[in-house]
Amino acid sequence: MPFTVTMPKLSPTMEEGTIAKWHKKEGDKVEAGDLLIEVATDKATVEYNALDEGYLKKILVKEGGGAVINQPIAIFTATAKESIEGYEPEGVSVAMPTKTAPTPEKKREEAAPKTAAPTMQQPAFVPEQPLEDYEFEFPTESVSRHPASPLAKKLAREKGVDLSTVKGTGPHGRVVSRDLDLGQPDQVVAFGRRDLPEVPPGTFEETPLSPMRKAVGTRLQQSKSYIPHFYVRQEIDAEPLFYIREQLKEANVKLSVNDFVIRASALALRTHPVINSGFNSVNQSIISFKTIDISVAVSVEGGLITPIVRHADFKNLGQISVEVKELAARAKAGKLDPQEYKGGSFTVSNLGMFGVTEFAAIINPPQAAILAVGGIEECVRLKNGKPAAGKRMILTLSADHRVIDGAEAAKFLKTVQKYLEGPAMLIV
Repeated sequence: MPFTVTMPKLSPTMEEGTIAKWHKKEGDKVEAGDLLIEVATDKATVEYNALDEGYLKKILVKEGGGAVINQPIAIFTATAKESIEGYEPEGVSVAMPTKTAPTPEKKREEAAPKTAAPTMQQPAFVPEQPLEDYEFEFPTESVSRHPASPLAKKLAREKGVDLSTVKGTGPHGRVVSRDLDLGQPDQVVAFGRRDLPEVPPGTFEETPLSPMRKAVGTRLQQSKSYIPHFYVRQEIDAEPLFYIREQLKEANVKLSVNDFVIRASALALRTHPVINSGFNSVNQSIISFKTIDISVAVSVEGGLITPIVRHADFKNLGQISVEVKELAARAKAGKLDPQEYKGGSFTVSNLGMFGVTEFAAIINPPQAAILAVGGIEECVRLKNGKPAAGKRMILTLSADHRVIDGAEAAKFLKTVQKYLEGPAMLIV
């Protein structure tokens, strides 16, 4: 008898998934426990094993296709010779839009090139307004402002000469081969105007959101819309931190700035437990976390995920460093287990490795605070009353004003500053 396999719910927040890979093909026999598919969810790419044995007769959702929870993705049969003719898959049905024959006016609209920018008379862009509602008035052909003979164009490409820098001596100012000797090299920074590209101005393409990017966008949009954020900024004298890292590096102990920040934050959260809190928007109540579990923001393909260092205040720098590296590697491979990214009482987000001076992060609900970490950079400081070269790092705490007051946020940041400017305290 035929039976249906539907899209499984592979994480608590998953509402839909994308089939990243089928490990069986139509006609294959599948044993219970065999790896069947890999599904890209809102958190990671998760392997799913078959629950029952049978023969894979028809794949309903191909690789790269999406499906909501309990939507049919394949039809199986108990025996190899069994037919699925007339069988209706069981599960959540997804209505497909019906296509009607286009009118002549519609055909003309579809034939027109799609470009992205509206005319000056168009209203400001709002996300709910379809791009097709705009009227576009752009030329569809690029115009060369630097006429040149075919031979001159060929030689210019071979020699790397920018034709916009060449004065033509041929008929009607046409550039000919003898003119190329006076031209400038073709490079990003060039003199004068360059030939326009073949692509019409305003051309665009749309890419659907991945399940992870959609979940991140929805979650953070809600956070920014409904949580009353406020921000506290603190500059850190990063010279002691920089030099202690260099000393440890000479002893073949490699620690990142983020390891020190996580350790300093964990100890500061012990002193200021109100920062180690959250907010339950359903019950309108404050959550007081009993353990210090620090989420670490990790950029992965298609989005962002926050693996968690559990009991961070009980771990030394070496343990934190090893754990963060291992969690980050598994996050990038999409192999984290739900308990490794679900939860957390406080988040650290570091963009310093990209050369960012400072930024303000969006709170990760239901947590009540997140610490944004900028990079270490050169600066001028007063030492013994005289200006001297130094190093600085800027921390910005985003806090939920429903839970945390400004004074508490300031005290927490000053404690973090104390640890980072006296990093020897973080080693013991």
